[in-house]
Amino acid sequence: MSAPHDIATAVAALRDTGSEARAGGTDVMARLAAGTAAGPFTDLHRVAELSGVDWAGDGSARIGATTTVAAIAADPRLRTAYPALTATAGALATPQIRAAGTIGGNLLQRNRCWYFRNPAFSCFQNGGDSCPAREGDHRYGTVIQQGPCAAPHPSSLAIALLAYDAQVEVEGAPPMAVAGLYDGADPTRDHVLEQGRLLTGVRLPTPDDGERAAYHRATARSRGEWPLVEAVARVVPGASGHAERIAVAVGGVARTPLRLSGVEEALAGRRLTQNAITDAVSGVTALCSPLAQTGYKAGLLRDTVRHVLERLGDPEAG
Repeated sequence: MSAPHDIATAVAALRDTGSEARAGGTDVMARLAAGTAAGPFTDLHRVAELSGVDWAGDGSARIGATTTVAAIAADPRLRTAYPALTATAGALATPQIRAAGTIGGNLLQRNRCWYFRNPAFSCFQNGGDSCPAREGDHRYGTVIQQGPCAAPHPSSLAIALLAYDAQVEVEGAPPMAVAGLYDGADPTRDHVLEQGRLLTGVRLPTPDDGERAAYHRATARSRGEWPLVEAVARVVPGASGHAERIAVAVGGVARTPLRLSGVEEALAGRRLTQNAITDAVSGVTALCSPLAQTGYKAGLLRDTVRHVLERLGDPEAG
């Protein structure tokens, strides 16, 4: 194990040792305890360049990859500029996980499928050639199919960042869209970064004045549970009260975090009335191709999206 003090040394350590990056360690240590990660690790906690929030002259923000989820949730300037992000961060997991977990780790964490995390099973994710969850217990699996793996991507912050069209910085490469981190058709991994590449930060665009945002996770219990379905929505009202800009993103349903472009298009330029929202979410279930045990997620996805939109609803529309 090593703990470099700068980005260049960290990248060299990852490349030369074949190690895995470790920041808060909330996912890495769980996999280590389960026997599905073995190290070595390159610790990033001493690389000061990777932590904190920097603001540009146009009001846009850059968040370092090892900035904790708790710090993001508590930052008053981020809360004003990017309320969908801070609302999502504040609802994640438990206070202890938020205090240790980082934005980079959340984006690049591994899925929670119990077949992948049990060394007794072979699957696409650990060098096998099948997905045992598809024939086994997949009650928490995907409902929108993108490829052979049935494990939903677990990053909540990714859906909030998708809603902002945010970018990620990877050392030695041009900035890339957050969506570019993921490939649902590839069942062998949860993100596309090759070994030795280091995600160094997240770039958010210039914030929109007057934005309203809401986040909700549907869970099987009230505390510390992975979401069955989660959704985030943000709207920028125009002068007339119509949705000048709207974004809706969801997680827990597919191999990648997703934007719901159909819902966005249905609401663009409209007031967020009950009728408009009902109309916009009516086609959500048509996106779903449930597995034998995930049919319940189709309706839950529609209703979770409806819920976050209703929380943003036009206060003057009735």
